[in-house]
Amino acid sequence: MERLPYATSFRDLFAYQLAKGLSKDIFEVSKQFPKEEMYSLTDQIRRSSRAVGAQIAEAWAKRRYERSFVSKL
Repeated sequence: MERLPYATSFRDLFAYQLAKGLSKDIFEVSKQFPKEEMYSLTDQIRRSSRAVGAQIAEAWAKRRYERSFVSKL
């Protein structure tokens, strides 16, 4: 079985990298939404996509406390 290197930062986590990339993709796609949705649906989608990476970073900061870590994920 291949051993994976230890992450030294939340930025090393595959889940964080994936979330960051998807957030950028979602932002680009949301530019094509109708203008009347700019301040409701579009804004909510953009904020929630950025929140995924933020939650992973927050969980990383609390990783020593298993219950807190799991609740953040």
